[in-house]
Amino acid sequence: WLVIDRKVYDISNFSKLHPGGSRVLSHYAGQDATDAFVAFHSDKTLVKKYLKSLLIGELAPDQPSFESNKKKSLLEDFRELRCTIEKMGLLRPNSIFFLLIFLHFLVLDAASWLVVWYFGISLVPFVVGMALFTTAQIQMGWFQHDLGHCSVLRKPKWNRFMQIVVINVLKGLSASWWNHLHNQHHAKPNCFRKDPDLNMHPLLFSLGKTLSVEVSMGMAGESKILKTESYRMRVSGLQLAHNKVFSFCSLEKRRRSSCLTIISTSISSVS
Repeated sequence: WLVIDRKVYDISNFSKLHPGGSRVLSHYAGQDATDAFVAFHSDKTLVKKYLKSLLIGELAPDQPSFESNKKKSLLEDFRELRCTIEKMGLLRPNSIFFLLIFLHFLVLDAASWLVVWYFGISLVPFVVGMALFTTAQIQMGWFQHDLGHCSVLRKPKWNRFMQIVVINVLKGLSASWWNHLHNQHHAKPNCFRKDPDLNMHPLLFSLGKTLSVEVSMGMAGESKILKTESYRMRVSGLQLAHNKVFSFCSLEKRRRSSCLTIISTSISSVS
């Protein structure tokens, strides 16, 4: 179960049918998912129709609808800020801007191949072509990112179609694979074990000095925070329990180079 606007919904069976994948829902099991629900669903009226059959109750008046480790005033400020930004129209896309970006990387991609085809594969044409191709690929990556967020075109299905064209056809990756991982990233950003962007190769990539990690305070489990020079976490006998609220703490990680994030993405797309 999870909570949206103080209403409790049983999503045990629905999670398998969820268009965004079951893992995104499982990340909010036993928690308040109101902010994530608002952020992920543009047509909330349509989605709420499906929620009616999943409703199993409401929170008691004295039960807070946010996690105990989060500051209520800060959450309210962010929600008010989001409403203000939406009313100001700052989230409405600029069609001309995105059209120019689309034409921009198409021209760069075509130019990269034409340079190699016309001038051959000697050093200078190869380097120039590689620079054009790399720039085009980077621009494609960010463009499909915005398409995946349905932030470019008016209708979601148009965004999905264009995303498939860009990432599947032009970049050779899978749109569904990317959306599945990126939805989890925005559901639990920078949360170790839940944000796929942090699940990099353990020997090649760095996650930084400290991370935000969720720990289930399970019925059969015990979690202890030990204070040394910095905060470290020791968890013993941990068991996931949906009827307990998760807590956040800091996790010390080894320092490694993180400059190869794009390579990590390519490796995960294959594996």
